[in-house]
Amino acid sequence: MSALFNLQSLLLVILLLICTCAHVHQIFPAILDRNKNGLMGVFWKSARIGERLSPYMSLWCLFMAGSIFLSS
Repeated sequence: MSALFNLQSLLLVILLLICTCAHVHQIFPAILDRNKNGLMGVFWKSARIGERLSPYMSLWCLFMAGSIFLSS
């Protein structure tokens, strides 16, 4: 089943995108800073969300881990 039709999988993909982009921006900031516009701007915006909402992202990670653990 595709992640687009399963809400839990879609949320997990979004969470992983945000966390990965924030981590990459922390290590290599020039890669994402030069691509602020266009399609690649989604990754820059995801990095900003991950950096600014860090405590909430941690809670979301814990919630998703618990949700996946309980559903399997």
